[in-house]
Formats: sequence, C-alpha cells, structure tokens
Amino acid sequence: MTTDTVSRPIEAPSAAPHPGMLWIPGGTFRMGSDHHYPEEKPAHRVKVDGFWMDATPITNAQFRAFVEATGHTTFCEIPPNPKDYPGALPEMLKAASSVFVPPPGRVSLHDHFRWWGFVPNANWRQPQGPGSSLVGKDDHPVVHVAWSDVEAYAQWAGKQIPTEAEWEFAARGGLDGAEYAWGDELAPGGVHQANTWQGEFPWQNLAADGFVGTSPVASYASNGWGLYDMTGNVWEWTQTWYAPRHPDEKQKACCIPVNPRGAPKAQSFDPAMPELPIPRKVMKGGSHLCAPNYCRRYRPAARMPQPIDTSTSHLGFRCVVRQEPGA
Repeated sequence: MTTDTVSRPIEAPSAAPHPGMLWIPGGTFRMGSDHHYPEEKPAHRVKVDGFWMDATPITNAQFRAFVEATGHTTFCEIPPNPKDYPGALPEMLKAASSVFVPPPGRVSLHDHFRWWGFVPNANWRQPQGPGSSLVGKDDHPVVHVAWSDVEAYAQWAGKQIPTEAEWEFAARGGLDGAEYAWGDELAPGGVHQANTWQGEFPWQNLAADGFVGTSPVASYASNGWGLYDMTGNVWEWTQTWYAPRHPDEKQKACCIPVNPRGAPKAQSFDPAMPELPIPRKVMKGGSHLCAPNYCRRYRPAARMPQPIDTSTSHLGFRCVVRQEPGA
C-alpha cells in the first residue's frame, strides 16, 4: 500500500480558542477503505477545512467540572419513559448503561450479549456499576455518555462535536492511505501503539499493551498532528448520522465533497428494528475491546453506528472548534 504524507503546514491561524486544543490544517484525503468492513466502502476523496481539536478525549476530571458547573444528569442516570420503549421489559426501564463483562471462557462471537450487560446504576461515576468508582481515573476518558450528554458538554464548553470526515482526517495525522494512524503495521517492532485487546476476545485479555479496560489519555505517542488516543482506548462520538456505506467517489476534482455532514437523520435508523426508530450517529476510533479475532476497527477508516440513546463502558468523545470564515 502506498502511504502519502499530507505536506501542509500545521501552523495555527490564531491562538487556540481553549487550552488543550490543537490546530488541524484542512486538506483533501481519501476517506474510508475498500479493504475491510462493508460500511467503510467506498474509499472516496473528501476535503475538510481547518479546525481546532481537543488533543485527547474528554477525561473524567473534565466531565466532572462540567457536571459540577451545570448540575447535568446524564441520560443513563434517568429511568427511561415506558412510552418511548413500547413493549420493553420492566427490568430494562431502569437507570442503567451497557457494561463489558468478560465471560469465564470461550463463547460464540455471534451473540454480543454474552459479554455485554445492561447494568443498573452503571454511569460515568461508576463505570463498572455499583461498587466501582473513578478513584485513580481522573485522567481516563469519560464513558457512559449518550449523545445528549455529549451535546450538552460541547455547548457548555463553547465547542462542537466533530463530523466523521473531520474526525477521520484528524486521526490520520497527515498520512493519507495508511492502514493505521501511525503507518501500515499494527505493532511495528512488536511495540503496541494504542490501547487495544491482545488475546482471544472476549474472554482472554493478555494485556500485552499494559492495560485492561481504559487507560490514562496520552499513554501512547501522538499522531502526526499531535493528537492522542485517536485509536483504541474508547470509541468516540461524531456529529454525523450513520449510513451503511459512504457515497460513491466523485471523479472530477470540482465535485469532491467539502466538509461533508453525512447522511440525513431519516436514513440513520436501524432497518432491523422498525418498531423502535432511534436515530444513530457514527462512532470512530475503536476501543480497548477491539481485537484481531473479532473487531479490527482500530483504524481511522473504521466506523460503527451508535443509537443516540445508548451509552457504554467503552465510548467517549472529544470536541472541535471550527474556524470561522474570514477569521
């Protein structure tokens, strides 16, 4: 595979709008991949304008500051309204969130309920459920945040959530066409570049990268733009509504999409659940649960749908600030 380096200056046009943000220069790149999962196809050229981006995912300490300043209650801390979920079992109508619980041994990979549990009172303060805490984890990425929580934080912070195109461009760090954010080898020289899963998922975690579960942000080297944790650790929300494939490649330079926003909301619903039309956003980056035998989504092109009403123990976010025209 040929890997091209984007030869663009990274000098910022002005001072950072908020501490901890880095300037990501605009450019044209090839988004998606034709070599992995169907939803990543087709690879196609896209152009994005420059923007500022948080150097790391939002941490527990940062999210705590937001909650203390606003009194925000996260989505999963509020019991669901039965009217919104007709036919739901009573035990599902509790304040709860999805938590990864490794099974004791090898299980079928076709049933994710063998390792995901709907845990009452699991939330950002208690990421594994009652009895767990954030002691020693102020610098870990916040998890158990649904879309409404992400939007609320961004508004409070004076920021926005990145689009899928912005996120992928930033994750590539100036490498256009590389498999990973750092090149074409998953672990060059046997050195792990991100917090992912080693061993046989979901029961055997060898922790060869030094971590089980989330890790402190910036535990690994940054990418070419200076961003940390764009691969692994936690998945990250994007602003883009999910569609099961990318648009077709535009053959003329004049027709390359500029700052694409993705599919309409109406196309993001899960066709397998017509009785429960919940829109879905694109999440990017993979997590500490991505493993070669199950989920090879520790790549910039990888993407998955996430219902806006769902929070998990391996999904967080980071923010951007877009450069105003003429600024």
